[in-house]
Amino acid sequence: MMRKILITINNLSVSAELNDSVSANKIWGALPLSGSANVWGDEIYFEIPVSLKEVSDAQQEVDVGTLAYWPPGSALCVFFGKTPASTSDKPKAYSPVNILGSVDGDSKIFKIVKAGDQIVIDKET
Repeated sequence: MMRKILITINNLSVSAELNDSVSANKIWGALPLSGSANVWGDEIYFEIPVSLKEVSDAQQEVDVGTLAYWPPGSALCVFFGKTPASTSDKPKAYSPVNILGSVDGDSKIFKIVKAGDQIVIDKET
């Protein structure tokens, strides 16, 4: 069962899908979530009030458009390009992240986001 969410930053709204992992289920149950964007290369992340442990299949290198959870910072992450840790064209997290799903369409649209912008994530109706 794919679950659709909407990521809204300023007047930009992008839909995404959550996978069927334990981490994604916890995030789904906590929606709506909001916070202030941090930017690290082509990654946006923000702290959320959901605490999850690193899962066995957590990854450090992810695909462009990946939605993930970063356990050390209790943060939801959107990867849309290279990060300072990247060793190729793929995004690379600071440390392993739990994969939650992916952005629909072109995630490069997130390049316009600035640190401090408000992010809201909610179920898509």
